[in-house]
Amino acid sequence: MFKSHKVRERDVWDGVVVDKSRGMTDGSSLYHYVEVRLQDGTTKKARIDGTLWESLSEGDRLVKEAGTKAPVKA
Repeated sequence: MFKSHKVRERDVWDGVVVDKSRGMTDGSSLYHYVEVRLQDGTTKKARIDGTLWESLSEGDRLVKEAGTKAPVKA
């Protein structure tokens, strides 16, 4: 079963980057992903913009608020 990692406007989360990856999952486009450890201890994998991905390091904090299209580095 396919699971989308696309960030949606209604999503709300706050966490710390624990891993970064990228891949050509559809064979033609390069996608950038981060795995984030949320405040409750669970992890979430999210697809993000390449510019944001390049600026992140493990340990950086990301915040996604409702109504925004993408998380931001905090």
